[in-house]
Amino acid sequence: MGETSGQVIQVSPTLAAIDPKAWDALANPDENTHNPFISYDFLNALEESGAVGANSGWLPQHITVPDADGLCAAMPLYVKTHSRGEYVFDHSWAEAFHRAGGAYYPKLQAAVPFTPVPGPRLLTRAKSGPEFKAQVELLARGCLTLANKLETSSVHVTFLNKPEWEALGQLGFLQRIDQQFHWHNAAYGSFDDFLDTLASRKRKAIRKERAAALQDGITVEHVTGRDITEAHWDAFYEFYVDTGERKWGRPYLNRDFFSLIGAAMPDRVLLILAKQAERYVAGALNFIGGDSLYGRYWGERGHHPFLHFEICYYQAIDYAIANKLLRVEAGAQGDHKLARGYLPTETYSAHFIAHEGLRAAIEDYLVRERRAVRRAGDVLTGLGPFKKTNCQP
Repeated sequence: MGETSGQVIQVSPTLAAIDPKAWDALANPDENTHNPFISYDFLNALEESGAVGANSGWLPQHITVPDADGLCAAMPLYVKTHSRGEYVFDHSWAEAFHRAGGAYYPKLQAAVPFTPVPGPRLLTRAKSGPEFKAQVELLARGCLTLANKLETSSVHVTFLNKPEWEALGQLGFLQRIDQQFHWHNAAYGSFDDFLDTLASRKRKAIRKERAAALQDGITVEHVTGRDITEAHWDAFYEFYVDTGERKWGRPYLNRDFFSLIGAAMPDRVLLILAKQAERYVAGALNFIGGDSLYGRYWGERGHHPFLHFEICYYQAIDYAIANKLLRVEAGAQGDHKLARGYLPTETYSAHFIAHEGLRAAIEDYLVRERRAVRRAGDVLTGLGPFKKTNCQP
């Protein structure tokens, strides 16, 4: 593509053109903080399955910066022809620009497709200090050069971590925040230890929910690693498709994707399945990180009161406690998670808008939005289920 400060920036239309070990050395250099979603295996499965690429509206344009030791920087990057599957909503920006006679699409998106999980998006060898800032600037300049070459309206970096967000803000990207609900493990020895930190009324409500969810002979299985079979994936995919059709009109992921991740990263996958009369009736897909459990997709056959809370939230907490994970990240949105011990946590995105008028309008909006999101976070944290003497993150 070009050079910046003497370093060559390359653009790859497929992850298969990039060395997996070099990518993962940047994406997950520390096992203790491993994020499965930015791993080569996860992103490559999206491409191999066809969920990303071709007519999906997610066209890979991954940026890499090679050096003598492999890669010093990289970014999962896509040309987008719509705003679906992102979870940082800019539809109103697109509509306003269209009404003014502009073309918002195509745009460039640095993201994990269909996955609102926070984590690194600017994959740099240096993680702090002047070298980190220099590598972030290199990637940012690469994005902007590519955006200009492809005549895209904008560059969006979504669900990035806070140091990256701050660094891009210093480079002129507009800064946006939102919130998710995460559960934090205060070194609990058991689920009852966690419940003991809650106000009495909330504690009793959760116990009733758990008991009600597992009535009528429902049992729960945790399946991971090589124990996951194609039959497990068949059952889960039925749940996933049903939920996807009700929420989005059509699901983003196809059946091949789940087989691919099951083969490529089995020890990072946890299926929590509910069974009744020897038949699976519900399930949730989780990914196991170095210090976190990530809940992603859920579905059920029929309706079973409180089973969603049990499978997606309480069983995830059980697993995190047993495996000494620091947090459970249960996906986007959902104020209902608050009563179950999941507290507001800020998420970050950064945006470069080429058109000066649109940029000025969005910048003004984001100033007000940041204040509103932070006020809401403070209020919701105060409404959490914990005893007032317990200090939660």
